[in-house]
Amino acid sequence: MATVEKITIALTAEQAGFVRDAVASGAYASTSEAIREAVREWKERHDLLGFTIEELQSLVEEGLDSGPSEHADIEDLKAEARRRHALARSSLSD
Repeated sequence: MATVEKITIALTAEQAGFVRDAVASGAYASTSEAIREAVREWKERHDLLGFTIEELQSLVEEGLDSGPSEHADIEDLKAEARRRHALARSSLSD
């Protein structure tokens, strides 16, 4: 079993109520269990994305430096994505 370290955290009233409600509903056996689950999910999401703050900042800069989009609006962008997707599917079936 993993070593457990006790720490103190501060939550807003809304957050604390959410945790208490989750325990009261039977979804979790204790507030500690609920918080551990939240931390596990946070870590999984962080690990899945895998970007550091510096990498994200670099990607934002790259996007800004690339200039304005060639697409007039979101609908134009979606249409182009659909066109490319259809083209990729048709080339796979050839």
